[in-house]
Amino acid sequence: MKAQPFFVPAHHLPDPYEGHRLPIGTAVHERTFPLCQSLNYREWSGFYTVSAYETHHEHEYNAIRNASALIDISPLFKYHVTGKDASRLVNRIITRDITKVSVGQVIYCCWCDEQGKVIDDGTISRLGETEYRWTAADPSLRWFKQNSIGLDVQIEDISEQTAALALQGPTSGRLLKRVAEADIANLKYFRFTSGKIAGVPVDISRTGYTGDLGYEIWIPWNDAVKVWDALMTTGREFDIHATGMLALDVARIEAGLILIDVDYNSSKKALIDAQKFTPYEIGLGKLVHLKKDHFIGRKALLEDSQRGPERKLVGLEVDWTHVEQLYDKVGLAPQVPATASRVAVPVYRGGRQVGRATSTTWSPTLKKMIALATVESGDSATGNTVEMEMTIEAVRYNVRARIVEMPFYNPPQKTAVPV
Repeated sequence: MKAQPFFVPAHHLPDPYEGHRLPIGTAVHERTFPLCQSLNYREWSGFYTVSAYETHHEHEYNAIRNASALIDISPLFKYHVTGKDASRLVNRIITRDITKVSVGQVIYCCWCDEQGKVIDDGTISRLGETEYRWTAADPSLRWFKQNSIGLDVQIEDISEQTAALALQGPTSGRLLKRVAEADIANLKYFRFTSGKIAGVPVDISRTGYTGDLGYEIWIPWNDAVKVWDALMTTGREFDIHATGMLALDVARIEAGLILIDVDYNSSKKALIDAQKFTPYEIGLGKLVHLKKDHFIGRKALLEDSQRGPERKLVGLEVDWTHVEQLYDKVGLAPQVPATASRVAVPVYRGGRQVGRATSTTWSPTLKKMIALATVESGDSATGNTVEMEMTIEAVRYNVRARIVEMPFYNPPQKTAVPV
């Protein structure tokens, strides 16, 4: 008997504000489900999301780095902000200066609470002088509306009206040129354009979460399957692969990109002060524009900038020779982890714990084990040798690692004009 896609109509679900709803399929679930041979799924913001289409994510990762990968990112929270005071609201909430952002531009940003601790991070596309599309990892409508009091602004949650597909990889530009009725050739890094794919109106932004050449396509929810089909059909000659979250996790670590609830906690969820982070502590200090008018958390961040952060985000490159020695001690060949780890482990220097590694992976491209870590500022200098905890046969060991510059992987095609 042929398996059928599982899908629960939204109107059959309880009100999400009355409790946790069952996951539902995304706008392209009817296409991703038959392709998911592994049946390896996860829940992402109330939606079924593919972890890996095959039993291992190797081919999907290779598509990101060597061809074209198509990733369903529809579960992102998405908001449409309009009105006379739209720019005032955005500037009130985020740490960047939106007045320096032109129409057609996309920015990566974060927003903080009154104590200067990061609530969330995401992207904002300036669709018009008083119109924005805002993405977030966590639900943000309440926070946005609380801070819109007294402003002439409208905020609409379009999370289930706008689907999103990420097309990433070295051949993604050539594929889009072939399939899209849009000016792809002149689309610069962190800019967007509008056009059509398979007759469907879309926005295409030169953005992504892989650290490679890539685009994100914003589509009316009900037409997403048409766009998916057009990309997959034309993409065959560009070796396109539907790609899940496991491959994306490896790529984003190589690119030095942080993930909420893994590399940092939202201050709204933190239980203790140590679980809260300033932008300066998680590598987002460049996104804080203290010279602009008042924004939430500015006073605290001004003090932090003068005092200096207590912790810093760093990249770790694990000493593989030391890993081999540790495995040899127990009579085993060294083993490469099958997937990226999101389990935090202690980082030591001079016998003292100075931080923790939060995202760790073997990089197939770099042939190295790498990690994102947050360490005390005094021990965060590039070139410093530290030790990271590693478990072998249920025994905890410390393996040498070196603090290195990030991103670990930064290919020229990420920002260059694709040919």
